[in-house]
Amino acid sequence: MTSNFSQPVLQLFYENLNGSCIKTPYSPGPRVILYAVFGFGAVLAVLGNLLVMTSVLYFKQLHSPTNFLIASLACADFLVGVTVMPFSMVRSVETCWYFGAKFCTFHSCCDVAFCYSSLFHLCFISIDRYIAVTYPLVYPFKFTVSVSGICICISWILPLVYSGAVFYTGISDDGMENLVSALNCVGGCQIVVNQDWVLIDFLLFFIPTLIIVILYSNIFMVAKQQAIKIETSMGSSETESSSENYKARVARRERKAAKTLGVTVVAFLISWLPYIIDILIDAFIGFITPAYIYEICCWCAYYNSAMNPLIYALFYPWFRKAIKLILSGEILKGSSSNISVFSEKV
Repeated sequence: MTSNFSQPVLQLFYENLNGSCIKTPYSPGPRVILYAVFGFGAVLAVLGNLLVMTSVLYFKQLHSPTNFLIASLACADFLVGVTVMPFSMVRSVETCWYFGAKFCTFHSCCDVAFCYSSLFHLCFISIDRYIAVTYPLVYPFKFTVSVSGICICISWILPLVYSGAVFYTGISDDGMENLVSALNCVGGCQIVVNQDWVLIDFLLFFIPTLIIVILYSNIFMVAKQQAIKIETSMGSSETESSSENYKARVARRERKAAKTLGVTVVAFLISWLPYIIDILIDAFIGFITPAYIYEICCWCAYYNSAMNPLIYALFYPWFRKAIKLILSGEILKGSSSNISVFSEKV
């Protein structure tokens, strides 16, 4: 993700070097504000997702297929906060790239790989939630830790292979040589992607997103039917009532988890849709989107990596309790990994 904000004062990045990029520096006030906003997002993405990973991996009660997917999703967002956001922050504020051409390629590769990894994780989480809500009693046998591990591997391997192929083979800018030459300057990090690869990017976003939307629509339809069925079964015999109560507890638990993860999906889509729409339109109108719009779309997408821990803290009591145990140092005590973080076993 690369671009420059439009500013009234133009300077050369390297004053005495031919082929230097033009930079458009901010005045001190706006620079401080932008660094504070972007820096806060990066810190929140790193620390928040680190807490999610630590919570799930340390506390044994949280070792479940769904939570392993959540921890792996947090890892992708954590890596966005470490490898992408700090350098994009400097690029966005200084309007120049200080880190060299090779790191520009690596940065762009990480950007795309980790963001698609997040989307693939959310897709598999939606499949997990669909099975859990639709078949709550047989779910533990259908979606096991091994199945979760396979989903995690796919969510990492495919994006990394795709991103590496796009940015390290040069196939993404075939037919765009004139534009690449025009944008090539010292102190820049401009990645050009032709229309074919923009369409592929869009499909890689659209297909998992469509699966997610369809599955969550079915989830909430099934959840509504379950709620009606549970209400109508209240007059059963004592034995049947006990059985129905157990089913009701299981269904209620899975619906609550689906609702929370549904909020995560909605947040992802709201954050990423502007960027996807922008690059799709931009590729077909000659890359003339105003730079400030592009940067806003980029940072809306980046900030998604910082949002998930806040969503978990808002909706998951176990995550809030895990944070307290971690920050208070309780995890340094012996056998603390066996501490219950649930008000009831789930």
